[in-house]
Amino acid sequence: MGGMANGTDQAMFLDPAIRNWVLFPITVIMVLVGVFRHQLTILMAGEPPKPDAKDVRQGKALMRGQILAQNSAYIPAAALAARKQYLCQAYEDGEYLKNKASKDQGPANLMADPKAMEAMMGGMKSQMMGIVPQTLIMGWIQFFFSGFILIKLPFPLGLRFKQMLQSGITTPNMDVRWVSSLSWYFLNLFGLRGVFALILGSDNSADGTRDMAAMGTMGAAGQQPGQPQDFHKQFLSLKDSLAIIYHEWDLANVEQRVLVKYGKQSRLFKSSAE
Repeated sequence: MGGMANGTDQAMFLDPAIRNWVLFPITVIMVLVGVFRHQLTILMAGEPPKPDAKDVRQGKALMRGQILAQNSAYIPAAALAARKQYLCQAYEDGEYLKNKASKDQGPANLMADPKAMEAMMGGMKSQMMGIVPQTLIMGWIQFFFSGFILIKLPFPLGLRFKQMLQSGITTPNMDVRWVSSLSWYFLNLFGLRGVFALILGSDNSADGTRDMAAMGTMGAAGQQPGQPQDFHKQFLSLKDSLAIIYHEWDLANVEQRVLVKYGKQSRLFKSSAE
């Protein structure tokens, strides 16, 4: 690679061997690793576990109370009062709990549930299959191709893109459009999602950015493994919310409102036609 710089005008020439032995191999290897990871995830996942009817019942009961609270204005007062009384009493008594006898003992420990442990191990395996290949590829690029310039983008860019496109290159006067080997890796990491969706379908396990987003969401939300949902507390909280709902019938005088709304529009239409 040779080059010269005069102010902002630069003329740099890349050896074609860099394109054949660095640029293309990095892209092809990342695609192959993504396909291999997708197939390995399918083999390790096996058959999906069958949902427990009691767990589904808990979630649906919670959703039922939330839907009732959101749509209370469209339910007559007598019907809303009956539904509120029934659900509040059922939530307080723990009728929808998976284990009604242990409603005052708090949520069960997930570490003692074989199904929960299997699900946690499956999630950890999936994350490891995403982290380990990307770490190895990054180490391979940094070890063999550190400091390589691979390609020049055909469109101009601002200086704020310099750090993103020229990672590992300490040349402040180089044109922003030149892309380093490490930056090419990151561009492929985020840019191959469309290729994986075309080859493997939209619901694939080859995209490494999904694991990064999931880890970031988990860290931001403060979620910790081994902490199950306490449905009893959620039911009691929803019971208190239902108890204080003020009913306001949204369909009161709806016929008059419809006639006034469309009657005015018809009169305006007639006057404009005349």
